[in-house]
Amino acid sequence: MHADSDWHAVEGVLSKDMATVGEYLQTWMLKRSTTKTVSAVFLNNKEVKRELKVNHNDETLPFCSEPKCLGPRSSVSRSLTYRRHLESLGKKLTSRVALLRRLAGSSCGVGATMFRTATLALADSTAEYGTAHLSGAAVLTPASMTPHHDALIIVTGCLRPSPADNLPILAGI
Repeated sequence: MHADSDWHAVEGVLSKDMATVGEYLQTWMLKRSTTKTVSAVFLNNKEVKRELKVNHNDETLPFCSEPKCLGPRSSVSRSLTYRRHLESLGKKLTSRVALLRRLAGSSCGVGATMFRTATLALADSTAEYGTAHLSGAAVLTPASMTPHHDALIIVTGCLRPSPADNLPILAGI
């Protein structure tokens, strides 16, 4: 796809698809989020600056080189990986595990059941949200799952070299 006419054809097809989406939204009395709906294209390095002009209701959608798709801090890079998402997830998990460490080291009377529930709510749910769709992917490295591993070690009372596969079973999660 190097000729401008090919790109115009792609823009026409995408605009037609957006018209179909518009009909659906109108049928079900829904509104499109004008601030979040963007056009994006992932290309080779030769045409990295190419911007598509996709229309919806006679309005050109804004172009975004790194669209957000999973949440406020999650964006997809041009290489179509979730690296930034996993990095922000790792930071979030690290801060939550630090909170669990403080809770484990305090004498506020938290029992094992309450501590397990707190771990499920703070660490496990975040890790599952962030990596469920990436299971088996090359981006899941032991380093990206270390905070989750640490949270399970805190809950179970196991030593650090414990096998990661057995920790959810030992924690009752």
